[in-house]
Amino acid sequence: MTSASTVGPNAELVDGPVGPIEVIVDLAAEARGIALVTHPHPLFGGANTNKVTYTLARTLRDLGYHALRPNFRGVGKTGGSHDNGQGETEDMLAVLAWAGQRWPALSTAPVMLAGFSFGAYVQTRVAQSLADAGHPAERLILVGTAAGHVEGARKYDTGAVRPDTLVIHGSKDETVPLPNVLAWAEPLELPVVVVAGADHFFHGRLQNIRDIINRAMCANVA
Repeated sequence: MTSASTVGPNAELVDGPVGPIEVIVDLAAEARGIALVTHPHPLFGGANTNKVTYTLARTLRDLGYHALRPNFRGVGKTGGSHDNGQGETEDMLAVLAWAGQRWPALSTAPVMLAGFSFGAYVQTRVAQSLADAGHPAERLILVGTAAGHVEGARKYDTGAVRPDTLVIHGSKDETVPLPNVLAWAEPLELPVVVVAGADHFFHGRLQNIRDIINRAMCANVA
């Protein structure tokens, strides 16, 4: 049985494979599902308080999802150490299992997955794990997706995703150059929404992320 203890007004500690997982919970007024939102690279200052991650969580909360923002291994009160995406994927699946127990009425509803930068890379892995288990996510939202060679001599072999995945990227991303993401998306015939002038952290452009998601979700409902 996955359990949790409260660590703050909006945060809980969830039992994970190698220790506690600190999760910020943004509750929707009337929830129709669960949204899991992941943050950028923990070795470069990434945490669940990142402003892009915050924007994703609050946008999905306002769309009717209980939004969960876990800290990756070694960040905040989350146990363990960085595991290049593999252990982080296991932790995210543990958080989803906990959410199904915490909100039983939502346990059978497909989850929304959203991630930023390294968190987007992790979410592609989570999405594949859910699909392999016969419980595909409702939708995948990726912002500033880590793909190819990126700043800091890192390389990401980002996997394939469903064609309805919403990919958002800044034209002036200095961490993950736009050509990296286009090279990943092209063989998948995957559309990429490019925010002109936006850097990796979407300084001054966070509202663009919110607006793009809201339009996509409204169109999906229609």
